[in-house]
Amino acid sequence: MISRMLMDARVHEADAGDRITGIDRPGFHLTPRSGWMNDPNGFCFAGGKYHMFYQYYPYASHWDSMHWGHAVSEDLLHWEYLPCALAPDRYYDQDGVYSGSAIMMPDSRMMLIYTGRRIDRERGRAPKERQVQCLAFGDGVDFEKYEGNPVITANHLPAFASPQDFRDPKIFRLADGTYSCITGSKTEEGDGQVLYFSSPDALHWKFEKILVENKGRFGRMWECPDFFPLDGKWVLLTSPQDMLPQGLEYHSGNGTLALIGDYDEQKIDFRDEFNQSVDYGMDFYAPQTVLTGDGRRVMIGWMQNWDAVAIREPEAPWAGQMSLPRELHIVNGRLNQWPIREFDELRKNRVEYKNVPVGKDKLYLDGMSGRMVDMELVIRPKDPEKSYSKFVIRFAEDGETYTSIRFRPHESTLKIDRKFSGSRRAIVHQRRCLVESAEDELRLRIILDRFSCEVFINGGEKVMTATFFTDMYADKISFRADGDVVIDVVKYDIVP
Repeated sequence: MISRMLMDARVHEADAGDRITGIDRPGFHLTPRSGWMNDPNGFCFAGGKYHMFYQYYPYASHWDSMHWGHAVSEDLLHWEYLPCALAPDRYYDQDGVYSGSAIMMPDSRMMLIYTGRRIDRERGRAPKERQVQCLAFGDGVDFEKYEGNPVITANHLPAFASPQDFRDPKIFRLADGTYSCITGSKTEEGDGQVLYFSSPDALHWKFEKILVENKGRFGRMWECPDFFPLDGKWVLLTSPQDMLPQGLEYHSGNGTLALIGDYDEQKIDFRDEFNQSVDYGMDFYAPQTVLTGDGRRVMIGWMQNWDAVAIREPEAPWAGQMSLPRELHIVNGRLNQWPIREFDELRKNRVEYKNVPVGKDKLYLDGMSGRMVDMELVIRPKDPEKSYSKFVIRFAEDGETYTSIRFRPHESTLKIDRKFSGSRRAIVHQRRCLVESAEDELRLRIILDRFSCEVFINGGEKVMTATFFTDMYADKISFRADGDVVIDVVKYDIVP
């Protein structure tokens, strides 16, 4: 039975969402139907459609009492909103239905598993938060919370695990028909870890072991874990909070982490051999993956970050968007990301230039403009024996307003910079990453969608993502270099 709270959310989102015009949203990135969006939840494929749930506050463009929004797509690019799926309407989740995942059951029902948040407030005592894992079952549109909730509580936790930081369950159905679930966790001393639980029926759970321990390596609390096989290896994705910088690989604050290694399923033993950031820009967090109908592993993340959410004006009709879906592979031991192949079908109006010289004077090319653009660049020194000191591309440009990408070959650093994008907020506006073996040639694929850019470096070795809310009239693209540079560039308009 639908609660009054959930019905109110559905009525509000339908009315408020209809009042947001198409031009006010990105063209091919999912945004909330109304109000606020953060983490992707319940990313799954069922009945020929992809389901994306998301952390959601439908009533205003800021974080508040968490619901689950819901949208579906046949191609991960064109989304249809469905009614709000969950509201914080039970005693065990009255302070928020937090992140989780979804799975199809053998009886064709869809099961959602999520974190319920409750804050116990007793007079004369400090509020005490409890996080528990809960279930809801439904037909893919309407869901009923399980009468036996919560199904995983503090009583299931290993010694020294915090009951206040125990969330974001990711569920799997194993080959033998049983279920496993991993959650983000933190020890009482403040160190991140991922916990592994098992169940014969998805209803009754027991703790098995700590799958991965941080041991002080990457931040503190580990949020939103995902775990999957990929190209002969296993990958654990998680989003650590309170990170300390490590060179140009990891930055301060909330980050993303991929651990790549080997996994013994019988022993539940994961040995990570390599680690890296998932995204090196300002705006990417809490990714989830799905296995497509044809066997591809595809990832979508929240295209925002807690350290930069103030970039969106509080009176905006919506806040938060999801990244472009990215196909994942392991290439040379690293996680490689590339836009899903279906995205190429949206590319129209090809414009191409080859061997274009770029120098100190800003260069504009006919047909090279727009805010919904897919642009591929090859950048190299004009004289192979003589390098250049800097190359800069600006986009969403008009007068003094622009966002830029800058490459310094002698440092092997690529920087994304939105400080002149029109933001009036003192948030993180610049990030750099290290680009290996790019002094002779750098390949970039830059995808713009009105209010964001995603930069795929050297075929997807690294990705940098940023949002900006520059006025739409700023649509110029320019090139400039310190030293003599030659570029090949192909640009497409994106027509969803």
